[in-house]
Amino acid sequence: MPAESRAHQRRRRRTHLLLAGAAGLATAGALAAALPATATAEESSAKHGSGYFNRYQDVQLLSFNDLHGNLEPPAGSSGRVTELQPDGTTKTIDAGGVEYLATHLRQAREGNKYSITAAGGDMVGASPLISGLFHDEPTIEALNKLDLDVTSVGNHEFDEGAKELARLQNGGCHPTAGCYVKDEEFEGADFPYLAANVLDEKTGKPILKPYWVWKKKDVKVGFIGVTLEDTPGVVSADGVKGLKFKDEVETINKYAKVLQRQGVKSIVALIHEGGLPASGSYNYNCDSPGAGDGVSGPIVDIAKNITPQVDALVTGHTHAAYVCTIPDPAGKPRMVTSAASFGRLYTDTTLTYDRFTGDIARTSVKSANHVVTRTVAKAPDMTELIGKWNTLAAPIGNRAIGYISADISNTGTESPIGDLIADAQLAHGKELDPETDLALMNPGGVRAPLTYAAKGSEGDGVVTYAEGFTVQPFSNTVNLQDFTGAQLIQVLKEQVSGTNAASPKILQPSSGLTYTLDLTKSGADRVVTDSIKLNGGAIDPTATYRVATNSFLAGGGDGFPTLGQGTNDLVGSDDLTALEKYLTANSSATNPIAPPAANRITVVSQ
Repeated sequence: MPAESRAHQRRRRRTHLLLAGAAGLATAGALAAALPATATAEESSAKHGSGYFNRYQDVQLLSFNDLHGNLEPPAGSSGRVTELQPDGTTKTIDAGGVEYLATHLRQAREGNKYSITAAGGDMVGASPLISGLFHDEPTIEALNKLDLDVTSVGNHEFDEGAKELARLQNGGCHPTAGCYVKDEEFEGADFPYLAANVLDEKTGKPILKPYWVWKKKDVKVGFIGVTLEDTPGVVSADGVKGLKFKDEVETINKYAKVLQRQGVKSIVALIHEGGLPASGSYNYNCDSPGAGDGVSGPIVDIAKNITPQVDALVTGHTHAAYVCTIPDPAGKPRMVTSAASFGRLYTDTTLTYDRFTGDIARTSVKSANHVVTRTVAKAPDMTELIGKWNTLAAPIGNRAIGYISADISNTGTESPIGDLIADAQLAHGKELDPETDLALMNPGGVRAPLTYAAKGSEGDGVVTYAEGFTVQPFSNTVNLQDFTGAQLIQVLKEQVSGTNAASPKILQPSSGLTYTLDLTKSGADRVVTDSIKLNGGAIDPTATYRVATNSFLAGGGDGFPTLGQGTNDLVGSDDLTALEKYLTANSSATNPIAPPAANRITVVSQ
């Protein structure tokens, strides 16, 4: 059957399923309590027409989150998961890649007539070049082929604004780039994006469907999709212009009542907000020693306040792996899951649907995270899709922009790749204005490491444009601003205070800026003021310093309001151009650049 007719067939099939709007669940771990074993025939079956039907129906919920356009297997640590072994040791497993994800999901669905596939947001945005270069159309095509049923929006769905998100949902060629394949218009997503708590400021209504109902025969499961309320704090101002983001709990509780009034009593919330697990292993027991003890962070309070009418929560955003039970407001355990990121895991959850009540028998919910191993056969349709887009990207992506002597990792409070980018932005700043003193880079803007090992035929140590794009995909500009020394000190303290108090965001410093981060203290005091030095000298609170940042930080993003107060603005090239110029100027095949030592921040821990 031609691809076009297959797509229309999928659309017709999903149209029959769309009753309102919703998004799916991803879960991991295990909550097991058997259904009553002593039920009588009358209790477990009911007369229906001329025959009988089972009271309980298992519904499979497959879910994942934070794919970020990673169609090809992610490189380095971004492409591995940690697995806890029976003897208490751990091992790492290579994971991810949609060719393998498709195979795993298709195998998981075998024998499950009632199966839903849902996602928890950030399917696109901050994507590698194979997707990001084409405004993430390749990822939407891949998700269609994966038979994704529903997803919530995430903050990265707003990187290019609400109009571009609407295009990804509804189709049509890009307004400036046009159509990428001759005589082939982008058809958009076959699945609904849910955005219950994202309102148009003018109309006060959700910009996309707030919920969606999956239905098969007499089984109905509703999905409500939200992103984190603080999306404006982690997305550029242009991306959220004209939008209002409402409280997650308030919104979910509101639409749970709407679904209940429509007779939909089995409800899953897709929430692009998450938690921080107690273990880095995807398969640890989150509920030991007690319910909720294995995870912390924003999702805990959210879960504790969402109405008991919601039966399970699929979460994301923190790129963590967990399957936990957290008590609902009635004190009843409820499953909360997250499947890490980049397609390395998927969650398989069994929701037992009670036909008598129309609700989920929550004591029977079972869930576990599974690794998307690379030992299974690749899905041929995904291989074909990747090949098509790689062919289009090759003339740009294969160009060498630098050389490295070893992996430049993206791990640690201060990462080598973060320092490299800060140095590149300082160098670019000095080209624009020789008086530039330092550069600061937000850790969330660094999306991947640079790996030394050869990929394809590029040769060991070669950094291609595609790899650079994967590290910095946002197309932020490098901006120069003036700050007083007092403001600069305040910026460093905002890393661990204010909105960043609970989850610090440690800025990556350029060469010459050093200070001590004392984790035995609390709040802003964790940044030791007397230790802050620039090129060996103390910061003068009354002096003026010229600081390079990306445009996102220059607007006060990521919880750094003081960075939005700079003066004497000067806008330079985009951040990837700055990185490319730095690598080209400071490395060659015979003299590759070495990983920075990542010793600019001295960390004192307990």
